[in-house]
Amino acid sequence: MSHRTVRRCLPAAFGLGAALLLAACGVSETPRREAPPAPSNAQMVQAIRAAGDREQSVINVHPLADPGVTALRDAARADEQAGRYADAAHRLDQALKLTPGAPDLLQDRAEAALYLGDYAIAERLARQSWSLGPKLGPLCVRNWQTVLELRQRAGDGAGASAARQQLAACHKAGVQRF
Repeated sequence: MSHRTVRRCLPAAFGLGAALLLAACGVSETPRREAPPAPSNAQMVQAIRAAGDREQSVINVHPLADPGVTALRDAARADEQAGRYADAAHRLDQALKLTPGAPDLLQDRAEAALYLGDYAIAERLARQSWSLGPKLGPLCVRNWQTVLELRQRAGDGAGASAARQQLAACHKAGVQRF
């Protein structure tokens, strides 16, 4: 290559390099909006129980409990607090064999399924609990809060909206007294 050819190519090479450098600097990435992380299974159960605890409906049904069922339910709660969710689910299954179709036990079992990540089972049990339960008060709220949490987790906006409407219908206000 001759000295003249290099002189003619050198400015072009610098010009091309500068253009590439400027193009790289001028490119800006649009900021990404990351979706907030999905709540953990434990956080969903906490939200469900908190919703039930907040419910101040005039109706609150407490069925009479069989002592054997109460013992199994208490043992399931202890298992849950120790992080033994499969054991808690097993004890609740035993309690359901003693009193099949008990709405409160079905909801407890739905929450145990949630801890285990069995979302389809959790939703099915919550809906079954609602269909057999009082359809008002704290248990109703826990039923629909379970469905709401699971529909939100699945990204089902329409399902979540429907669950919110059902949840609102669980409240029965008391009579205003003057």
